[in-house]
Parts: sequence; structure tokens; C-alpha cells
Amino acid sequence: MKYKWLAGIFLLLFFQNSVFAHTVNYALEQAPPGNVSWFYVKLGFTHIIPEGFDHILFVIGLCLLSNKIKIILWQATAFTVAHSITLALSMKGLIIAPSAVVEPIIALSILFVAIENILLSELKPWRILLVFLFGLIHGMGFASALNEIGLPRNQFFLSILSFNLGVELGQITVISSVFLLIVYPLGKQLYYRKWVVYPLSIVIGLIALYWTLQRVFF
Repeated sequence: MKYKWLAGIFLLLFFQNSVFAHTVNYALEQAPPGNVSWFYVKLGFTHIIPEGFDHILFVIGLCLLSNKIKIILWQATAFTVAHSITLALSMKGLIIAPSAVVEPIIALSILFVAIENILLSELKPWRILLVFLFGLIHGMGFASALNEIGLPRNQFFLSILSFNLGVELGQITVISSVFLLIVYPLGKQLYYRKWVVYPLSIVIGLIALYWTLQRVFF
């Protein structure tokens, strides 16, 4: 089966023994649920905009291969479901993946999407599966950032759901902006791939390649 090497990486990451649970946010343990929820919604949103430049580039890449909003949303949905799963499991300490492994793979996922945008003229069935697999890794990246702040023990699920909602609002903002400013007005033009998809994908790919080398060797 194609991309067996990707499946192997994910298996190695997932099936590890749990060595620690999430960091505890003691400051919010006695806070009202509304305050807790709002805190983590804002945290999730800012983790995408403006702080998550790598995640932003990944989402932009997902928007470029097709000018159909339905196909873009299918990819976004696969990504969302996947990162929601690993975010919760990582914060529960059920899966552990070192950032030294996760961060280079996140960079590689951006590079892979950029290359596909250049080489392919339409979305292939495997793209959804790959987006899902890469979403699992991005979820671990979200968990690493969230673990720096921690979660209140008595409001774990509320905090996770709120953070994830904030992430989704950030992603929706990126997708909506790209679609309304680029895909919708330009997507059906004859020059779209040559003068929009190719240049943007090349820039995204070069940035992702730099990140990959930086995260592996430095």
C-alpha cells in the first residue's frame, strides 16, 4: 500500500507507554466554567492566529489544489477530526511523542502538501487520508503548546473542548480568508495555477523545507 512509511511513523508515535499526564493549571482550578472556557478559546485561537505560522501555511496549502469549497472543507474536516483525537489523547498522557519528532514531521507535512499542489491538477483520494494522518501529528503539536499552560484537573474536558474550538475558529478564519480573497475570485481563471497556485506553493514549500532542515539539524 502506498505511503506505508507514514503509517509506520504514526504507529511508532502512538504506541508508547505513558510517562506523564498533562501539566496542571492551578490558577484556573477554582475559576467559573465560563472564565475557563473563554481563556482556552482565546488560547486556541491565538495558537493559530498569529502564533501558528506553520499551521497557517498547512491550511493555506489545503485550499490551493481545488477551487471547490466542498473539497476544501472535506480536507479541513479530516484535519480537524484527526488533530482533535491526538490533542485529547496527548493531554491525557495516553500517547507521547517528543517535539523533536513531531515538529520536523509537521514541517514535512507542509512541504508534502505544497509539492502535491504543484504536481497534481486535482485532488486524489489519498489526499484526504494523508491530511488525516498529518492532522494526527499536528494535534500532538497543539498538545505540546497547550501543555506549557496546563489544564485545570476538575475542568479537563471543558478546557480541551474550548481550546479546540479556538483552534477551529482560527482555522476557519484562515480558510475563509483564502477562499474569499484568492480561490473564489481567481480559482476559475485560466492563469490560476500558473500565477497563483505554483508561486504560492513554491514559497510555502521552500519555507517548509527550511523548517524541516532547521528542526532536524539545529
